Amino acid sequence: VPACCSARYNLALLACLGFFLLYALRVNLSVALVDMVEPNTSLTKNVTSNVCPEHSSTINVLRNTTGEKYSWDADTQGWILGSFFYGYIITQIPGGYLASKIGGKLLLGFGIFGTSVFTLLTPLAANLGVGYLIAVRALEGLGEGVTFPAMHSMWSSWAPPLERSKLLSISYAGAQLGTVVSLPLSGLICYYMNWVYVFYIFGALGVLWWFFWMCLVSDTPETHRSISHAEREYILSSLKEQLSTQKSVPWRPMLQSLPLWAIVVAHFSYNWTFYTLLTLLPTYMKEILRFDAQENGVLSALPYFGCWLCIILSGQIADYLREKQNFSTVCVRKCFTLIGMIGPAVFLVAAGFIGCNYALAVAFVTISTTLGGFCTSGYSINHLDIAPSYAGILLGITNSFATIPGMVGPVIAKNLTHNNTVGEWQVVFYIAASINLFGAIFFALFASGEVQDWAVSGYHLHRN
Repeated sequence: VPACCSARYNLALLACLGFFLLYALRVNLSVALVDMVEPNTSLTKNVTSNVCPEHSSTINVLRNTTGEKYSWDADTQGWILGSFFYGYIITQIPGGYLASKIGGKLLLGFGIFGTSVFTLLTPLAANLGVGYLIAVRALEGLGEGVTFPAMHSMWSSWAPPLERSKLLSISYAGAQLGTVVSLPLSGLICYYMNWVYVFYIFGALGVLWWFFWMCLVSDTPETHRSISHAEREYILSSLKEQLSTQKSVPWRPMLQSLPLWAIVVAHFSYNWTFYTLLTLLPTYMKEILRFDAQENGVLSALPYFGCWLCIILSGQIADYLREKQNFSTVCVRKCFTLIGMIGPAVFLVAAGFIGCNYALAVAFVTISTTLGGFCTSGYSINHLDIAPSYAGILLGITNSFATIPGMVGPVIAKNLTHNNTVGEWQVVFYIAASINLFGAIFFALFASGEVQDWAVSGYHLHRN
């Protein structure tokens, strides 16, 4: 069954656009916040300004300064950046459960639609006060919280086992691409226009995407209007021995499953590093490496461009190894997770020890984040290996734990970097690297690549 113009690959591309916008909506505040805060209250005096020289190119175009400024100190900024995850964590497990009952199409569609609407309201909330802004960001988190479990639930019906790495890597790579485009574009919008347009532009694009998603996508191959008969039969026959027919969710054996907890630990560990860099990399670029806002956005995006490329390529390699080279599923998942977590830990620590060598700092952070892309074909889609029927619920469980770093990571990092010295940032990188290393080892010891017996009814234990 050809991939070109197929319904399953069309779904992957449209999902890629959805996650592109989802992450653009998530990270735009990280760049805009630099412009929203009055310089004298943004942070305590930057000690490293005496160590690292100014590193800004001369720009002839006058900077736009019409945007409203707010007197938010470092701790307040940490709470603003972390507030998104207080909403995000609430809807993870309910999102996975609802997706298994009503399908992922509506849940994912309205999740992104709701996030877009609240993004459009962000400038108004900032004017009303910091409490309103925190509330709006938390509501955005509620909308985004259902999206990954809903997508996983859809893929449990759409992705043939030997194409899982390819299809899921294409759809979820949109998240990295959204970061790549959003960070520099937000910096340019802030520089030449006004920070409010960061929220208006991306919010409007999210609403536009929603119309296409609702018109072109179906929950299952059976209900798709234009899928070919050959493709429908190919997908359904490849999944017939992996899906459960029981209607009740086997909560107890699910929560007692060691392979599930291996994913939980790996997901938590990876996200600690990912969310810390995602929310604080623009600040690190400005306060330590001292790039202006325009350079800031471009250089902050470089690591995620590398990660996007790595996700796409590793997805192809993982399925090639499983299909053509007969590597076992568990071997591929473990190897890719180890590369995607130990590699970033090494380069992240190294990034803290290169002083004012700007090029090397950017290179190390970029390599660190790029190698993290291997995890998408590692622990990140392992839910579909061990329990395809409950993949949405499993992702809801693991992502609930993995959201905790997003809530506490930026707050801890902000508290550790009050004076913005290189030494303080080294501590932040040390903590992230240590957690990454632990997660990689735990997953390597306890992960599985087989469908678990509690995840099927009436079928033998099936080896992928």
